[in-house]
Amino acid sequence: MGQNKSRLSSFKKRRLPSKANDEKHNKFDDLVKTNEHILKSYISTYNHELEGGADLNEESLQKYSDKFNSEPKNRLALNAICNDDMNKVLLNRDAAIKDIHVFSEKIQLEGKATNQKSSGRCWLFAATNVLRLPVMKNWKTSNYLSLSCSFMTSLKKRINMIALVEEDVESRLIQFLFGAPVSDGGQWDMVINLLEKYGVVPKCVYPESYNSSNSGRLNWIVTTKLREFAYQLREMHASEKSIEVLRHAKAQMMEEIYRIIAISLGEPPKVFDWTFRDKDGKYYEFFGLTPKQFYGEIVNYKATETFSLVNDPRHPYFNLYTVEYLGNIQGGIPIRYVNIPIETMKQLTIQALRSGKPVWFGADVGKASDSSLGILDNRLIDYELGFNIKFCMTKAQRLEYAQSLMTHAMVFTGVHLEDDRPIRWRVENSWGDERGEKGYFVMADGWFDDWVYQIVLEKKDAPNELVEVLKQKPQILPAWDPMGSLAI
Repeated sequence: MGQNKSRLSSFKKRRLPSKANDEKHNKFDDLVKTNEHILKSYISTYNHELEGGADLNEESLQKYSDKFNSEPKNRLALNAICNDDMNKVLLNRDAAIKDIHVFSEKIQLEGKATNQKSSGRCWLFAATNVLRLPVMKNWKTSNYLSLSCSFMTSLKKRINMIALVEEDVESRLIQFLFGAPVSDGGQWDMVINLLEKYGVVPKCVYPESYNSSNSGRLNWIVTTKLREFAYQLREMHASEKSIEVLRHAKAQMMEEIYRIIAISLGEPPKVFDWTFRDKDGKYYEFFGLTPKQFYGEIVNYKATETFSLVNDPRHPYFNLYTVEYLGNIQGGIPIRYVNIPIETMKQLTIQALRSGKPVWFGADVGKASDSSLGILDNRLIDYELGFNIKFCMTKAQRLEYAQSLMTHAMVFTGVHLEDDRPIRWRVENSWGDERGEKGYFVMADGWFDDWVYQIVLEKKDAPNELVEVLKQKPQILPAWDPMGSLAI
């Protein structure tokens, strides 16, 4: 979803006292005791999970401690990692040096890096980074496309509280949906729905607001009201109010939601004028454009002729999947994924790049990466060296045990091949131009295998047998499935 939004939870970080100055030196003994207490707490919790509540005894802890201290490497690692960010300490210099921004295949036209800032709009930024390329090519202008318009309409349309009023409020489904009744995350098929229903506009006629770039507080307000409204509707249903009464109440509730969003983002234009000079100095002017006209006539990108392919090794390949209750527009196309092997996904991506087309994709961006360096590489952080451990789960197992899921959307714009095999990939991110190479990242091919889950292709660029899978009746994954996480 974005640079500031994590979708997996872990142990909360504990901020401990430090020896930053002489005044605090006498607290060092307390610090050691605190750390020892935390260590025992972690181990005891872990043992409780594995052994059904049996606590570790002092003899076992002493045995672990003796073995730990008998290895000089452990003491060296402790001294280094305790005092700095472990990812900095364990950074694999050789891997970082080899992850260079040189690619044998690269699309001819690239835009400047965009910045989603403190929001979860990566899916929209990645989409408009794809959409702007036809505008740059055909009109010789680097005008950005507005995301706030799509952001507002996405927030408005991902709300339906009446359909599930009879579901038990404590059911897993309701608790999951109440966990994030609305957000600024999304999926590619949601992009198609927004473009087809509302169109898109140049950024100059509908610029960013503070709240589109910093969406946390707006999301909180809307989420709070939606939970409140859900409660009210369920109470009305329990008191046997008619469906007409519920719908009338919902219409009034949605007016309130619209007001909150309009105040925070501004209303998107219904009609606008667009004037600019191209790179050759030629002047253009367009008057009375609607967002849908701009999308159809100026952008001229056929989003409806694209589709999503995923690599989900938990399920059989060459089948169609969807996620229950995942969508944004009533009557729009549902979320659909064609499941394919990872090697097929890579070959299709290479073919698209060779034909000069960027490729929108979804991945688990927080794994084995350094955002300041702009590197995505399984070898980059050497946890094995620092902790003498190995991570042994397969991609399917990580999905099954909540260790991985799609968290971010970006765009492939290049690949480096050796003997026709991919070595590294060029990635257009939306975290500003100060990371990586002016906002572009490099991805090692092994990282693609483990952490890339989805790509989007034009149907004409995919084998017909994959396009034909879209005619299948989709198998429905539950609402909380990790294949829907990018929209949460």
